[in-house]
Amino acid sequence: MYRWSHVLSYSVLLAGALVFVYPFLWMVAATFKPETEIPSFGLVPSHPTLESYRIVFDRVPIGRSFLNSMLVALSVTASVLVFGSMVGYGLSRLPFKARGPLFGVLLFTMMVPFQLTLIPTYVLMVKFRWVDTYLALIVPGAVSAFGIFLFRQFFMSIPQDLIDAARIDGCGELSILFRVIWPLSKPAMVTVGILTFMASWNDVLWPMIVIREPKLMTMPQAVALFAVGGRAELLGPKLAAATLLALPIISAYVFFQRHFVESMARTGLKG
Repeated sequence: MYRWSHVLSYSVLLAGALVFVYPFLWMVAATFKPETEIPSFGLVPSHPTLESYRIVFDRVPIGRSFLNSMLVALSVTASVLVFGSMVGYGLSRLPFKARGPLFGVLLFTMMVPFQLTLIPTYVLMVKFRWVDTYLALIVPGAVSAFGIFLFRQFFMSIPQDLIDAARIDGCGELSILFRVIWPLSKPAMVTVGILTFMASWNDVLWPMIVIREPKLMTMPQAVALFAVGGRAELLGPKLAAATLLALPIISAYVFFQRHFVESMARTGLKG
């Protein structure tokens, strides 16, 4: 009975995994099919071709837009890790009267939809003359309320004795954060980094609003414009563009998966 229950459990999990993975596998396989074969449900093309990718590289500045997206996503991720961990450390370990209310305000801001602040943020970008610059893509996302929350929760699980010992040795608060807390917080760092990188990489709405120069467009923005206006009758190139857009995110998640799962399991241990 024990073995049969395990067989049943793994069968259900395998079936669920196939349901979720099959659409992505079909998308990747369709990029190598002739246009007439794409509607079929099979994964193996009868006549493999790279025509879809050729069309994408001919019509979309993939190289420049990829570099733009990497610059923006990495800059936003780095700033969120630095500033988010600093604020999270302050809310978890530094005693001051407004710590509780500030944390409450932080939780409230997480409930406010981004679309609600879209127009005020755009007005600020216009007044700062940052429209059509990298600053308009990087600065609004430089601090993340969710990142601060995740760091704060993770830092609460670190023993206070380690911090007290570092203070006795003469370390300042920033030195404690970067030399003691950071090495112990790799799962949280990886989780915040992956989530921030994904959000920044996949963002289409905000770049559409603040960027009009083709040389500054991010990869999701360029792919979205291509999907709407470039060879709209062909499905293969659109799927090829979507595949190229998804590869960096999938690679990052696969590489850091262990740390990601560990952090999500530990962030709720202490409140």
